[in-house]
Amino acid sequence: MNTRAQDPLAPLVSLPGVAEASEAARSALATVHRHPANRRGWPTTAAESVLRGARASAGVEGASVRLDADGDHDEVLSGALRVAGELTGESLDRAVSVWTRSPLQELAHLHLLAASGPGVDAASLGRPRPDRGVAERLQGLAELVTGGTRVPAPVLAAVVLGELSGMRPFGSADGVVARAAFRLVTVSTGLDPHCLGVPEVTFYRDPAAHRSALHGFVSGDEEGVGSWILHCCRALEAGAREATSIADAAGT
Repeated sequence: MNTRAQDPLAPLVSLPGVAEASEAARSALATVHRHPANRRGWPTTAAESVLRGARASAGVEGASVRLDADGDHDEVLSGALRVAGELTGESLDRAVSVWTRSPLQELAHLHLLAASGPGVDAASLGRPRPDRGVAERLQGLAELVTGGTRVPAPVLAAVVLGELSGMRPFGSADGVVARAAFRLVTVSTGLDPHCLGVPEVTFYRDPAAHRSALHGFVSGDEEGVGSWILHCCRALEAGAREATSIADAAGT
């Protein structure tokens, strides 16, 4: 069994403000799960959350967030919407089951969904780039997800998002895949079990701040990593507020 001393992510919890921001995110998401509209009607609010998240995730990539009535969407948005289907209903149950046992298998499946489209080399779908170090870093991330750390869920989610966003393991649709993995961490750890939060809206509304925070994480220095974790925790907290607005509308 891992001890705190053996946990590779344990030092992150001691970074300035991280423990408090993590707890604020946890509390905000717990509160929205107790909203009257989410006691029985959470499948409806969760579906809206995932849809909003997909549109915002596409928007982070600079793509259109418009849902055309004829279904003719921007390719990036189309991929994000396919991924959204993986995060809804029975598909989410399956995704979480695979994610907690074999994260790399689920990442490959998410990439297939996100990157499929005209002109795409089908043989490349779900296959990490052969660049040196990518496979090793993905394996290390998988070990964290499958029990290699005991840090609070918001911290783990931030690390997963930062690693995948910075590594760009597939070379296409990596941002959409990374943000879906971020959600899978929140669901599988019980932080957001019904997938109600919409953390992607924070990343979409201020992409410059998101890129700057990610750059800090990729740099590896203590201040940069801490700032990234705080950025992700605030996105989770803001995502809970977005979820509250969804639940409020559902309850009227």
